[in-house]
Amino acid sequence: MNQPRPLKNILEAILFTMAEPLSLKTLAKAFEDPPAEKEIEAALMELRQELLVEGRAFELVEVANGYQLRSKVAYAPWIKRLVSLRAPRLSRSALETLSIIAYKQPITRVEIEQIRGVDSSSVLKTLLDRRIIRVLGKKDVPGHPLVYGTSKLFLEVFGLKNLSQLPPIEENEAE
Repeated sequence: MNQPRPLKNILEAILFTMAEPLSLKTLAKAFEDPPAEKEIEAALMELRQELLVEGRAFELVEVANGYQLRSKVAYAPWIKRLVSLRAPRLSRSALETLSIIAYKQPITRVEIEQIRGVDSSSVLKTLLDRRIIRVLGKKDVPGHPLVYGTSKLFLEVFGLKNLSQLPPIEENEAE
């Protein structure tokens, strides 16, 4: 017998099994007769509050324009002992290039190199291989160079809901 389940419980089960954040629109696709996005969002807020009140080891976070269940940072030491895969470390040049892309996107390789003053081809390849950046398309200028921007994984890794959460650049740092 298929008894109706509370929306909050269904969403919790879905988020528990998924590795990436899911948007409200994606969550709605799980239902034959989808609830309104406002209903889904209300159920998610109820779930977030319930997890907080119960003092659970994980929390519901809004990241990369979606929702995800994540272990709380306080439990990282135990998790790290069992998880051999760590987030890849980025070199100083990769972080510099990633910062330029994050704040100036969409941006071409030539524009990045004008800012950095050095060739950035290998750094761009590394960031693309790690899926931290992505090709957004081609610029409508002679040669049609590729245009780069950050990926959804960038938002996840840095715990950002969207790009508007990037910290502001201070004028003396930008010069």
